[in-house]
Amino acid sequence: MRLLPRQEKFFELFLNHVHIIEQAARLLLEGARTGNSQLAKNAVRIKQLEREGDEIIHDIFTRLNQTFITPLDPEDIHALSTRLDDVLDDIEDAAYRLTVYRLDAIPATVIELCEIVSDSAKALVQAFEALNRDESLLEHCIEVNRLEDHADQVLRQAVAALFERERDPIALIKLKEIYEFLEDTTDRCEDVADVLQNVVVKNS
Repeated sequence: MRLLPRQEKFFELFLNHVHIIEQAARLLLEGARTGNSQLAKNAVRIKQLEREGDEIIHDIFTRLNQTFITPLDPEDIHALSTRLDDVLDDIEDAAYRLTVYRLDAIPATVIELCEIVSDSAKALVQAFEALNRDESLLEHCIEVNRLEDHADQVLRQAVAALFERERDPIALIKLKEIYEFLEDTTDRCEDVADVLQNVVVKNS
């Protein structure tokens, strides 16, 4: 069952946007693994990708306003677009904070959370591609949910460890904020997966 006909271009635009999310998440992870110098360069590219994503969302909203009969309920198209935009915004925000805070060394927890963000983005791509092939996307949405649960556990353990071991209050504030922004990004990925599942249920 095709929910988003190609002639309407909505599916193509959604898929383009989620591929941008995947690329931004990969750059964030690469920067975290490599260190501050590479992270700063990648943050610039992520900002460019965020602007490209904004243009796609603007295109979706323009088409939504100009299309009398849409392939999905307009509120579903709007919700999915907004949730995708939130994911990319959060990735860009996390990259910005990692860059300006210039941590002396990127903690393993930051790298782990960036890995979860990247894996979540990959699962979202798989979900949209499955939809394009008229295949079930449920397993990919479940994976996004699982990754969000894992990120939440990592965050709780990391914050507890911070308050137990970190003696520098400024460092504590910086790290806690970065951890929370990265975990929040996995929440936003889960929001996309939830909307996708709701759309499939409504149109099945």
